[in-house]
Amino acid sequence: MPQEPPVRSNPARPSRPDASMSLITNVMDHSLDDGYAEAAARKKAVGESGMPKTFRAKLGLAAGLVLAALVVTLGAAQARVAAPVVAKERQELIDRIDRETAAADRLEGAVDKLRDDVSARQRQALRHSGGDARADLVGVLAGATEVHGPGVKLVVDDAREVGSGGSGGPRGASGFSDTGRVRDRDMQRVVNGLWQSGAEAVSVNGQRLTALSAIRAAGDAILVDNRPLVPPYTVLAVGDGNGLKTRFQDSPDGLYLDALRDNYGIRAGISVESDLRLPAAPSVIVRTAQPSTEKGTS
Repeated sequence: MPQEPPVRSNPARPSRPDASMSLITNVMDHSLDDGYAEAAARKKAVGESGMPKTFRAKLGLAAGLVLAALVVTLGAAQARVAAPVVAKERQELIDRIDRETAAADRLEGAVDKLRDDVSARQRQALRHSGGDARADLVGVLAGATEVHGPGVKLVVDDAREVGSGGSGGPRGASGFSDTGRVRDRDMQRVVNGLWQSGAEAVSVNGQRLTALSAIRAAGDAILVDNRPLVPPYTVLAVGDGNGLKTRFQDSPDGLYLDALRDNYGIRAGISVESDLRLPAAPSVIVRTAQPSTEKGTS
């Protein structure tokens, strides 16, 4: 029996004519990838603003640098113009200081000359009245004349660790920041102890002391008759060298100096000298004076 040929089922035809061209369709629908899209957006931005943003930033930076350079250049030019004026004013100030210093030196020399003249006239007047020896003694005791002779040399200095606050505890009623620093009241006790031990004349760092001398403090400095002194403090005392040294070391003020050395590290040393020279006091002011009668009464 003859068989009928098999019937083939035909596939469904595509709904679109270009369905069989999917690759081409995809390319046509998505012709730009991300890179092309970014480039197109950037090109569009350039077209809207006239220049890219990065270029504008660089242009602004360049303008700022040019402005800064202009300001620096103008400042340098002004400084160059003002430099001669400043130098001239500085030189005028230096010249004025030199003139005033020279004038002060001349006045100081004149004062010293007048002081020497007054002292010479005083000695001459006392010599004519038969009191030459008494005048010399009064001049020595008052500090009006230069003296020399045997005595002791006492050197007092701050502690070595004074910068770190000293090695002992705080010292009461102290205006100084360091416990190992020599204070004005320490020097007062040292000087008074030497006077009490028999010193005939005393000087501190070349400054002759008189009955009117004052040892005070100004900040961290010690003043003797309003003249600042710096450590180490060298105290010279004319008198019986060995006896003066012994009496001072055994006195309460000598023991006080030993306590400062042991407790606070303040350095001190005393030695006997065969010949010390002490200058006259820079100025001796007579507070009151009354003439004496022949019987010695005023």
